[in-house]
This record gives sequence, C-alpha cells and structure tokens, in this order.
Amino acid sequence: MKYQFNWAVLWSGQSGQWLLSGLLLTLELSALAWLLAAALGIVAGAFRTAPWRPLRALATFYVEFFRNVPLLVWMFFWYFGVPPLLPRGAQDWVFAHSVELWAAVCALGVYSGARFSEVLRSGIQSIPRTLLEASVASGLTVPQAYRHVILPIALRIIIPPATSESLNLLKNSSVALTISVAELTFQTRQIETYTARAIEALTAGTVIYLVLCVTIASLMGWVERRTAIPGLITRGGGKGG
Repeated sequence: MKYQFNWAVLWSGQSGQWLLSGLLLTLELSALAWLLAAALGIVAGAFRTAPWRPLRALATFYVEFFRNVPLLVWMFFWYFGVPPLLPRGAQDWVFAHSVELWAAVCALGVYSGARFSEVLRSGIQSIPRTLLEASVASGLTVPQAYRHVILPIALRIIIPPATSESLNLLKNSSVALTISVAELTFQTRQIETYTARAIEALTAGTVIYLVLCVTIASLMGWVERRTAIPGLITRGGGKGG
C-alpha cells in the first residue's frame, strides 16, 4: 500500500490549537521544573563539597535516592502517592489547580535536581582548592566564600553539561503524558487518535522538539561564550589563553 500524506491535518480542525496548547504547556512545565531543579541542584551540589560531613551525607542521600529511581516511578509517586498525604486544605488547593501539572513539576524537578547537583559538584571540584583557602584567609566565612567566589565560578564552568541536563529535562517532560498532562507529546497522540495520521502527527511533535532543543542549545552556547573564564573554559571566545 502506498501511504498518502496529508499534512493539512496538522492545522485543520482543532489540531493546530492542540499543538499550540501542548507546546505552551511543555514550556510551562519545563520552566517550572527547571527552576526547582536548579535550586535543588545548587544547594545539593554545594553541600556535596562542603567541609561538614552531615551536609555531605544529606546531599548524597538526596542525589542517590532521586536519581537512581526511574522518572516514570516518580511521576506516579507524586501523582498518586503524595496528594493523599497532604492536609485537607492543601489537597483541595492542589486538586483545584491542576494536580497533574504540579505532580509532574515536582517529579521532574527533584529528579533533574539530583542530576544537576552532580554537574555542579564536578564544577566546584574542578576549581583549585587554594581558591577557597584564600577566600577564607581573606576574612570570608566558608558560606560566604561559596556564595561570592566558588559558586559564581562553578556556575560559569558547568554551562556545557548544564545545557545537556536542561535539554534532557525538556525532553523528559514528555513522560508527563502518563499522568494525563496535556503537553506536546500528549497532544500529538491526540491528533493521531482523531485523524488516524500517525506519521504527520508524530513528525510535527518531533520537529517542534528539535527546534526547541536546537534553540536552547544555541542560546546556551552564546551564554557560554559570553561568560567564559580564560584558562578554565577553553571554548570561550575572546583573548583567553
């Protein structure tokens, strides 16, 4: 049988609206989860290299606990397991404000945060230890040294691997369809169901994800070049040597 393509199904009827709403929800979910992951990753990554054993142990537990369980399991856990444990008022608020979305944000955020923390830890450990010692010797406390010296440098060093993790987070947002979040992959499946045009629908989703990821990678590449530290980030443009 010769397949007859009909690309018009992507913008006829409700298909175009579905794709747009799925794209916007994917961006919203990814942005919220990224903010949570970045916050958790910075805190846990800093704690992993802190000179105090209890903080290192706490951060290690968080990282190993969340990154070694599949993301799909966390989606189900936050959607089915967490809401019944909340106080009644919190339950009412969550169910009235898209419990599926917030469960996906939490699942994706804590999972990606554990991965971000390892990226940051490697960035901190690549900084000469003498820099922390010099900061403390100049009168800063260890927390102040991390805040004003170590973390600003580490965050610039880790831009390339952090970009990869950010792209993974965006692509992993598609797993949220399993708990009925109407993001991009969910909507492409809905178009396929209503039009019986699997190739066209899935091709549209593929192209949209590709454009999003290439755009983000390009923007982060520009940020990397702008914030490069000569001698520490070799790809940075300019006069570094």
